Amino acid sequence: MDPLVEIRDLHLEMVTLDGVAKVLNGVNLTIQRGDLLGLVGETGCGKSVTAMSIARLVPQPPARYPRGDIRFLGENVMEKSEDALRDLRAHHIGVVFQDPMTGLNPVFTVEQQMVDAILSRQGALDATFFGRKWLPANRERRRQAHERALQLLRRVGIAEPEKRIHAYPHEFSGGMRQRVLIAMAISGRPDLLIADEPTTALDVSVQAQILRLIAELVREINLTVLLITHNIGLVAQLCNRIAVMYAGNVVETGPVRRILRDPQHPYTRGLLEAIPTDETTRGALQGIAGNVPNLYHPPPGCRFAPRCSFARAECDLAVPPMVTTAPDHQVACVLHAEGVESA
Repeated sequence: MDPLVEIRDLHLEMVTLDGVAKVLNGVNLTIQRGDLLGLVGETGCGKSVTAMSIARLVPQPPARYPRGDIRFLGENVMEKSEDALRDLRAHHIGVVFQDPMTGLNPVFTVEQQMVDAILSRQGALDATFFGRKWLPANRERRRQAHERALQLLRRVGIAEPEKRIHAYPHEFSGGMRQRVLIAMAISGRPDLLIADEPTTALDVSVQAQILRLIAELVREINLTVLLITHNIGLVAQLCNRIAVMYAGNVVETGPVRRILRDPQHPYTRGLLEAIPTDETTRGALQGIAGNVPNLYHPPPGCRFAPRCSFARAECDLAVPPMVTTAPDHQVACVLHAEGVESA
C-alpha cells in the first residue's frame, strides 16, 4: 500500500536577526493510511514545523527549504502552486492547534465560522452578496452548510447544537471550543488530521474525552492522524505508531508497543526513563543530562551525541542513517548502523 505522506531528507532553515537556525536536519518520516502516529520529543525539536510543512503552512520567509521532498498521495508538495496548496489544505488536510481559544475568531458566532469554513472548502464562499441580501442560490448553499455544521457539532458531542451554534466562542468551555475546531477540521473530509498538542490547554477529564473522540473518528471515517505531543503516556493509550524527534531529526519510529517495551535509540530510552511509574521512589527519577543543542551552531553528525552516554568518535562524523532493526521499526544510531539493512 502506498503511504499517505512520505517525508524524505527534509531540511528547513529559519533566517533570523541572530543568524540561520538549522531547524530540520534531514527528516525522514512515513505516514500510512489509517495510522494514528504520535510525534514526540522535547520542546523545540521540530515536531510542529515538520507537521506544518506537510501542508506548507510554515511562512517563507523566514523559513527556507534547502532540500528534501514531501509527498502527499504521491505528489510532491514542495512543487505545488499556491492554488494547488489551497486545494490540498481544503480537501485533504485538517489541522487542530494547541489553544482552542486562538483557533476561533471571538467576534463571530460559531455558526458564521463553521458555515464559512464549509463553503470555503466547497469553493462557494464568494461575492454573491449585494446590499446585505444573499442571492437565492447562495442562500441555499448556506442553508446546506448550516445543516452540515449541525451534523458535525452533533458528531463531536456538542449538546443541543441547534442552540449552541449561534453562540460566540467565549460562551463555550475550552473542551467545547476544541470540539468545534475538530468539527471544522474534518468538515472537508480530510485524509489527514494534524493535531498539534490538542489537549494541552484542557483539564485531565476533558483531555480524555477529546482523545476518545479522535480515536472514534479514526475508526468511523478512516481518518489518518498525526498527533504532536510531549506526553508519551498519551501516545501509549491512543496511537498505533510513534516517531521520536530530537533537534531536527527523527531518531526512531515504529509500533508503539515495540518501542515502549524495547527502545533502541539512547534518546528514546532517556525519555522513557524520565517518566515516573508506581515503583518510582522520591528522588530516583532521572532526566537526560545536558541541554538541547543550539540550532544556530549545532554539533556535527548526530545532534544527540553530546548528551549520549554511548557516543563514539564516529557519531561526530555524519548524521546516522535510518536503519531497520525489526519489521516496521527504524532507528538512526551508529549502534545499529553496522550490519543492519538500511531503511
